Amino acid sequence: MKHARIFFNNEILTVTVNKQDQVVTEQGDVLAEGTFQWLPPCEGKAFILAINYADHAAELSFKAPEEPLVFLKNKNSLIGHNQHTYRPDNVDYMHYECELVVVIGKEAKNVSMEDAMDYVGGYTVGNDYAIRDYLENYYRPNLRVKSRDTCTPIGPYIIDAAEVKDPHNLMLRTYINGELKQEGNTKDLVFNIPHLIAYLSDIMTLSPGDMIFTGTPEGLADVKSGDEIITEVEGVGVLRNTIISETDYLANLAK
Repeated sequence: MKHARIFFNNEILTVTVNKQDQVVTEQGDVLAEGTFQWLPPCEGKAFILAINYADHAAELSFKAPEEPLVFLKNKNSLIGHNQHTYRPDNVDYMHYECELVVVIGKEAKNVSMEDAMDYVGGYTVGNDYAIRDYLENYYRPNLRVKSRDTCTPIGPYIIDAAEVKDPHNLMLRTYINGELKQEGNTKDLVFNIPHLIAYLSDIMTLSPGDMIFTGTPEGLADVKSGDEIITEVEGVGVLRNTIISETDYLANLAK
């Protein structure tokens, strides 16, 4: 089963998505693409893993961490499928980060690694954009690098955990304007999903709808205004997003 949140007829609706990736309302109506707006499928806390792939750590000239490096994002950064992310004016390098996102399905506190997968409700796709200009080191990646408005597309939907046979062997790919730029596999995670759930639930209570962005592999590239970015996780979903300029973004806000 796939679940999504959309904005339709001035209402926020929770809907299902069928095998043809069509949105179906609770009343059984199939909605045509373009008649609604995709929203982030989750509304919980967003935990972001820094350099959780060894090849990505090497790409940034960092060593792989000895324990998870995690920071939190607020909901202002989250946007849905087919939405716009703005590139700030006067920056030199902005890149995507294709990620498998784990969605917590039930309250979790002090969970063991052996039991951790029981707390996964589903999975979705995330794209954690970063402004490399401001990256000082991996302990300080947050506010200017990764926490501005619109910089975290997520979706289009959540697929139930039971439908993903092995989340630790999934291909991740990113395309810029149809050209493959990034490719990796979740088997190369430094810290796997049970480790992350155990680690985070030891620090704080995890709630249904909380999201764990598990990190991105190597293969980063600069993105420009007008670029269409597609991030996909095998068996989970395909997330589409377009880059616009900060000038256009602010002009749209003023309307």
